[in-house]
Amino acid sequence: MTEENHKVLPFMEHLVELRKRLIVIVIAVVIGMGVSWNFSNSLLSFVTKPITGKTYLTDIKKRVYEEVGRRWPAAYKQFELDKELSAAPKDRKLNYSAPLEPFFVQCKISVITGFILALPIVFYQLWLFIAPGLTRTEKRLVMPFVTVSTISFCVGALFFLIVIWPVIINFSLSYEAEGLNSLFNMSAYVNFCLRLILMFGLIFELPILMLLLSRFGIVTYQFLARNRRYALLASSIIAAFHADLITMFVIMVPLYMMYEISVWLVLIFGKKKPVVAEAATADGKTE
Repeated sequence: MTEENHKVLPFMEHLVELRKRLIVIVIAVVIGMGVSWNFSNSLLSFVTKPITGKTYLTDIKKRVYEEVGRRWPAAYKQFELDKELSAAPKDRKLNYSAPLEPFFVQCKISVITGFILALPIVFYQLWLFIAPGLTRTEKRLVMPFVTVSTISFCVGALFFLIVIWPVIINFSLSYEAEGLNSLFNMSAYVNFCLRLILMFGLIFELPILMLLLSRFGIVTYQFLARNRRYALLASSIIAAFHADLITMFVIMVPLYMMYEISVWLVLIFGKKKPVVAEAATADGKTE
């Protein structure tokens, strides 16, 4: 058998292995989608809660206004902050303009939720795909990898939904004025939210990815620490794909924070450079 045939066979074997892993992932996501379909309407209600204006931000604003009323009553009356406190949440609702639009939105929510439910299987299949290239010691990290990766993605998604999403919607609603009312389209609203859920989940995976690359000897603490400025630039470029300034900011800051966490994780838990190799490198520089 020629050398070219030797190269083709391993490549075809990798493709077969990749197809097997993808089939398992798709089946897991479909099962997860079937499970999540039953509570997709509840998830939609949770996602649309910020458009009523009743979020943790309104609670913070209420406490601040009450404190202003106690300390500076004159300013409290001058700016009519009492009206802000007594204002009832508005009964805003999503709107749709195309036939079957709510059905397709429900499908999208179910797919993304099913994917999140299937994350342990997704990460396990990913590990099995790269396992042939790992050492015996590295293969034992499968359970920590699957567990931490799943938790990190879910923490990122929840951080976005609970902390960031209300900020984005509250900023959007702040433009309402006399003669200017919000009329959120159902598909645009949900698509925007789901896209950012996935993005924040992936952002929170960055420390895990960097730690793995460090354990495999691909990146080092010195490399990551030396390229902080480029990481900040890359975070800005990735965030710049979103049109509004607020969304750009709330993506750029967590993304760079995850990079900083990655640097310290690699320093503490990453693969240490052998002392012999460091000595040889130092000798080479001295000569």
